[in-house]
Amino acid sequence: MTENTDLHRLLDEAFSGVEMTPDAQDLKEEVRANLVARTSELEASGALPAEAARTAVAELGDVRELLDDGTDAASPRGLAGYAALQQKHRVRPKPAFVVRVVLWSAIAVVGISLGILSAVGVLPIIVWGQVALFGFASTALGLLVGDSLSQETTTNHPMPSGRAGAYALATFLAAYGIGFGALVAFGTMPVWGIVFAALGVITSIVLFAFLGATQTNRHKAWTRRALADEPANRFEREPETAARFGIYTAAIWIVTFCVIAVLVFTVGWWWAPVAFAGGFALMMLVLARMLFAPDRKA
Repeated sequence: MTENTDLHRLLDEAFSGVEMTPDAQDLKEEVRANLVARTSELEASGALPAEAARTAVAELGDVRELLDDGTDAASPRGLAGYAALQQKHRVRPKPAFVVRVVLWSAIAVVGISLGILSAVGVLPIIVWGQVALFGFASTALGLLVGDSLSQETTTNHPMPSGRAGAYALATFLAAYGIGFGALVAFGTMPVWGIVFAALGVITSIVLFAFLGATQTNRHKAWTRRALADEPANRFEREPETAARFGIYTAAIWIVTFCVIAVLVFTVGWWWAPVAFAGGFALMMLVLARMLFAPDRKA
């Protein structure tokens, strides 16, 4: 990708008039790295390089405040006052977003509730009506996740709409897959419905793993500065370990759902939760092993 020269020019202008002490120079280079990542996200979402640079620098705010916050956060007193920094930089949710969240949540609750009541025979709704209800609920859950991720928060910049939409799709597939599995478990849908359940859940796991492995840092500069002394976890120190965990997770769940399908078609669906619990336990063991095993780089 071509270097965004507008970004460096705007950053120099933002620091004009600031005495370039060693601390200020360190902060400038840290901010530069954050802005490069931020402009890359904005350009990936369709913004022109010059527009992306202006947006990223505008989100930065006054660098003098960052210098003040950085000095405070470097001391034990500043770390103890992290909550005060959060309050200072607090971003309030937009009223329209709050309304949408309530709407998506209500649709999800109603869809799931009616779907379950009809699946157990309380409501006389045909099977495809039950599928539609779970579809409405899954769509609402996906919209809830995507809409939430695309919002700016106190500590994070908003996620680009395309990536937020991918998270929404992954949520929809997972929820719809679980809904199909529930209908098979309740006996309102033929056993072959487990195929749709497995496809939905497996695809969502793969998509979640891909999105997690390719996620770039969205923390605002003041947050990164305040948490600079916090020790990094193993996945942050060793990106290759995080990538291996994503691959292992996808493999574990693909095998798990294949086993579930075999059990459903052979000995009965009641064995499916056993296979699911086994897959989850194996994933937790792999996670513990990868996070807490002796550090080979030490």
